[in-house]
Amino acid sequence: MPFSKLDYQSRSRLIYFLLLQMSWDVVFSQLHYITKEESKHGTFVGRIAQDLGLDIGEINSRMLRVVSKDDKEYFQVNLQNGILFVKDTIDRELLCPGTQFCIIPLQVIVDKPVQMYRVDVEIEDINDNRPVFPSTVTSLVISELMPAGSRFHVQGAADPDLGTNSITNYELSASDNFALDIQKYMNQIRSLELILKKSLDREKQAVHNLTLTAYDGGKPRLSGTSEIIVTVEDLNDNAPTFNQPFYQTSVIENAPKGSLVIKVNATDLDQGKNGEILYAFSKAAMEDVSNVFSIDRHTGEIKVIEEVDFEQAQMYEIQIDAVDNGEVQLIGHCKVLVTVVDVNDNPPEMTVTSLAVPVPEDSPEGTTVAIISVDDQDSSLNGKVNCHMTDSAPFKIHPAFKGDFSLIVNGQLDRETRSQYEVVIVARDEGSPPLSVSKSIKIDISDVNDNAPVFQQPVDTIFIKENNPPGSLVYKATASDPDIGQNSFITYSISDSTVQGIPISSYVSINPENGKVFALASFDHEQVTYFQCHIKATDAGLPPLSSNLTLNIFIEDINDNPPVFSTMFSTLIKTPKSIEPGNLVTKVQAVDVDSGYNALLSYNLKDHIGKNPFVISHHTGEISLKRPFTDSDHEEYRLMVVAKDHGEPSMTATTEVVISLVESGGEVLYENPEPKGLTDEFSEANIYLVVAICVLSSVFLITLIIFTVLRWQKCRDEVNELKENYKICSNTGGSWVYSQQTQYRVCANSSQPKNDLIVFTPNSSQTPTNDERASQQQAMVNSFYQILDRNPSSPIQSVTAQ
Repeated sequence: MPFSKLDYQSRSRLIYFLLLQMSWDVVFSQLHYITKEESKHGTFVGRIAQDLGLDIGEINSRMLRVVSKDDKEYFQVNLQNGILFVKDTIDRELLCPGTQFCIIPLQVIVDKPVQMYRVDVEIEDINDNRPVFPSTVTSLVISELMPAGSRFHVQGAADPDLGTNSITNYELSASDNFALDIQKYMNQIRSLELILKKSLDREKQAVHNLTLTAYDGGKPRLSGTSEIIVTVEDLNDNAPTFNQPFYQTSVIENAPKGSLVIKVNATDLDQGKNGEILYAFSKAAMEDVSNVFSIDRHTGEIKVIEEVDFEQAQMYEIQIDAVDNGEVQLIGHCKVLVTVVDVNDNPPEMTVTSLAVPVPEDSPEGTTVAIISVDDQDSSLNGKVNCHMTDSAPFKIHPAFKGDFSLIVNGQLDRETRSQYEVVIVARDEGSPPLSVSKSIKIDISDVNDNAPVFQQPVDTIFIKENNPPGSLVYKATASDPDIGQNSFITYSISDSTVQGIPISSYVSINPENGKVFALASFDHEQVTYFQCHIKATDAGLPPLSSNLTLNIFIEDINDNPPVFSTMFSTLIKTPKSIEPGNLVTKVQAVDVDSGYNALLSYNLKDHIGKNPFVISHHTGEISLKRPFTDSDHEEYRLMVVAKDHGEPSMTATTEVVISLVESGGEVLYENPEPKGLTDEFSEANIYLVVAICVLSSVFLITLIIFTVLRWQKCRDEVNELKENYKICSNTGGSWVYSQQTQYRVCANSSQPKNDLIVFTPNSSQTPTNDERASQQQAMVNSFYQILDRNPSSPIQSVTAQ
């Protein structure tokens, strides 16, 4: 029966839909190659590096690799020339059974930077299979009363090849009574029927032996044969006939059991039992049909008996026989094409391939962390999948190709803030209702050397007593680094510098592992009073980072130098007998190169005899006449003068002064190293000047202390800068005040309240001699002793210029 115009349009739309579906994957690939099945190992497929625009010289260093979806390595890339070739033999019939287009999707991945490409390799069918009939012998029983033109279904052969390599034609051996009718649907042979050209005569020939040959269209052409044995019987002469030879319907996926699919109807012109019709699936029907559908023998209703799965079969082709109840049963045939309508019953399947684990914390935005591959067995919108993340981590999902996504860095990473992220990826299809699947991956952040070592404070101060033993531990530097591993391994070193022209490495050394600073030499306060040491902490990262610590080192004085009398005065003094008591006879002067109390001297006469007419000032060393001379006095006096410092233990020096008495008008010989005016006491103006200096210094110190306390928390950097300009420290021996311009030590007695006096004088660039230093020191000591003599309650004990 011919098809109507509507059926023809339906068939055209169906053919277009199937062709579009089969070529869908090809459209979304970047490269498409074609190779024949059964190709040997090494068969050329394509110049993949050249076609992708990759430099052949860098594909090896960038680790070009080919990954297939099912992890089977059918192809391999030659990294020397960028050619894609066959690695394992491919059997298209095993790989893609029953599929028109057999495509193997490949992922081509290169590193540095990470890039991914989609390549489809189409496996072209070859004619490697011959047609095979399900049975080598087919028996038919045909009544001699069957009219010419009667049709009889014959089971065809099967060929797993496709296209022209599949079955293209059938041939029937020469026969006067039978001809072969080939019925095609969608350009494919769907069924074979024997046509009775003229009525059979059992008496002439009871059995007809026919040979049916199936040919494919390959080169060379292959064939298969089956023998058809036709037995002629004088039986029922009318076969049932369906009202249409071809039925088309659809059934929804997962339809409930018992759902009606379609009802077929056949009629038989015979009467009685010969006209009674029973319906059944043809013996040629595939097993999967009878497992899913059933047919009512009496009504022809086809119903669902098992689960209908679109992912297993999108279409069912059912052969139905209508058999009458005559003595010789006659059979009518029809076909039912059942299309399965997809529903969203499969959640997406997701595979995550990590490429950079752990991720360096300095990774720029856009760095690919992982590749996400999703697949949904459903079709249309039910199989269209989108990916997204559930949290706000510094990552995002970027679509790559159909079914492939990239997880990339989308923000700044900092391992010291967060060392691990747990990212939840959700894949959701667009079906109704949508189905989704989620997967959690942990991303570790690796450390890079982005933090320099940090000291607790950038500047520190230590005090070392002179004459220290060489090799003694004087300080320990400690720095910390928030990085980990070798990036946090710290070594310590001392920056090159000089102290009075001598390399600092001759004075101190540092243990590079623990930061302990050792004194290499025994320091002498009289040679070096202060120097700076710059300690550098360096980590082991690449590149290494470092920071510095400025260490101020002060050498504390100890009493290790005795006083030394100056050579500026004469030891032989001639004085007239007529001088008045209280007048200055001579003056002795000693110097102590130590500092502070250790350099504060007092003078006494050794073996002092009560009749001695002379007296010495303990503070100034001035020898004066304490009573008038008498006739009983000696003509010459030898005085032993002792100079004693105030150190612990104290040290002394002794000198002899010879005073010879002469008559008035005689020659007077004595040498006073200082102007005569200095023997006088301070004038009132000088006292006011000294007091004013003390008041101004005290006001300055009080203001400085208040300002420092108020601004400590907010302006610590300013305070550190101030400390560099003015170093203030104290010990049990007194208070210390240092200035960049002038250095003086003011010492107060620790056993009573102390008042510090700061005296600022210009700093000389030349080192004074012992005599000059003694003169300067003694002049200042004299001035302050005179202040003490006028004000005995003053707590100031000594001021020594350094």
